Amino acid sequence: MEYLLNARGHQRSPSDTQAFRERTKRDALNELQHELEKLEATATGDIKEEIHRQFDGFTHLFRRFLQEEGPSLEWDRIQKLPDDAIRDYNSLPTPEGEELKTLLSKLIVIKLNGGLGTSMGCHGPKSVIAVRNGLTFLDLTVQQIEYLNKTYNANVPLILMNSFNTDDDTQRIIRKYKGIDVNIQTFNQSCYPRINRDSLLPTAKHCDIADDIEAWYPPGHGDFYESFRNSGLLKKFIKEGREYCFISNIDNLGATVDFKILKLLLDKREASPLEFVMEVTDKTRADVKGGTLIKYEDKLRLLEIAQVPKDHVDDFKSVKTFKFFNTNNLWIKLSAIERVLEKNSLNMEIIVNNKTFSNGSNIIQLETAVGAAMKSFEGSIGINVPRSRFLPVKKTSDLMLVMSNLYTLRNGSLVMSPQRMFPTTPLIKLGDNHFAKVKEFLTRFPAIPDLLELDHLTVSGDVTFGKGVTLKGTVIIIANHGERIDLPSGTILENKIVSGNLRILNH
Repeated sequence: MEYLLNARGHQRSPSDTQAFRERTKRDALNELQHELEKLEATATGDIKEEIHRQFDGFTHLFRRFLQEEGPSLEWDRIQKLPDDAIRDYNSLPTPEGEELKTLLSKLIVIKLNGGLGTSMGCHGPKSVIAVRNGLTFLDLTVQQIEYLNKTYNANVPLILMNSFNTDDDTQRIIRKYKGIDVNIQTFNQSCYPRINRDSLLPTAKHCDIADDIEAWYPPGHGDFYESFRNSGLLKKFIKEGREYCFISNIDNLGATVDFKILKLLLDKREASPLEFVMEVTDKTRADVKGGTLIKYEDKLRLLEIAQVPKDHVDDFKSVKTFKFFNTNNLWIKLSAIERVLEKNSLNMEIIVNNKTFSNGSNIIQLETAVGAAMKSFEGSIGINVPRSRFLPVKKTSDLMLVMSNLYTLRNGSLVMSPQRMFPTTPLIKLGDNHFAKVKEFLTRFPAIPDLLELDHLTVSGDVTFGKGVTLKGTVIIIANHGERIDLPSGTILENKIVSGNLRILNH
């Protein structure tokens, strides 16, 4: 089945090969459906109907995966972005007074909360990692919405899209917000079976997901649209008169409700209603793999690196050719979501995520990305927003930034310190072997250094920082294998390279 996973190769006899491929694809789909029926027969009670619906969705995804070989676009057919495709955030008017409450009455906030904190060495949902003053991503999000509701006498609901990995823990955690002035709702994204890469059949043997959790996966945040509709929440909020949802990753601490963008969406003077707005920001060399906006077949769409033909990857990474990248902060019209789903015209590229388990088995996960739906909507634009609206915490180096004195915490939002002379954040690289896990990172940084004047920091090897350390300019600290560096409390390093052994002992 390997050839089904690769782009078209050399074909000696196109007609024979094509017929063979079509037959094997048909067989693969038939075999999968047979296996899914056997799996479904193991489901009992309340989950039976839900499993059936999810398997229908998975079968549709799998059928498309078999049919769509090779890159999803032809590079030479990418069109130049029109001048009006991306608006400048700074050109948008700022709403005031009573208008603010009216705007908020049309909005719901959705946070993508399906991820675990395993890559940073944490158990449970990523949203419960403490990022500032002992407050978690979830705490800060709830604080932000509560502040909006209290300040503007509004009732903006917060909706969390969980996965089967995060739902139980999240339900327990949100009980503590009962006394807070925020209406919190949750729904779950789909749960699909992982597929063996060689046989293209499910690895799961039964539908008791908790008992065999490695055989199942949440299929990326592109699953938002159908799962949101299936939950009944889409219809509920449309009935309430809500018009737009603001969607972002829960680990992006810069993704706060923005009044200027909301005013633009609800501006009746717009020539046609805006249905899909993607926040993009200027690309730097640190963002070369991030998705970008292109025009293709006369539609604005998201181009991810996975869709780029191999011989054009360098073109894709060029900061000059593609100046912006997707922050995954999206504003989408609710009635348009309903229309696109009813017409069955939602079209998102399939991401094939290959994984190898500890037992050596190779599996694939079929996923989609929420931003890839852009081309299915009318009236789509990008807005070039300040970098401050993109503050994700993917690694401990990101955690170091948001915990530092670069930011102050105001009503759940992180605001860049006025003492920082530059609008950009420092580039921080921490060695994976000693700093990748949150617990280890915190033992090596009992207090986060002063970073106000830092441009670049690289730390590698067995390095520990004392309290009250100040870092300025470019600082590189490297402890070679078998060596250790302990930076004493109060150390000030400016444009310095530190290497070798450095250990201060008390006596």
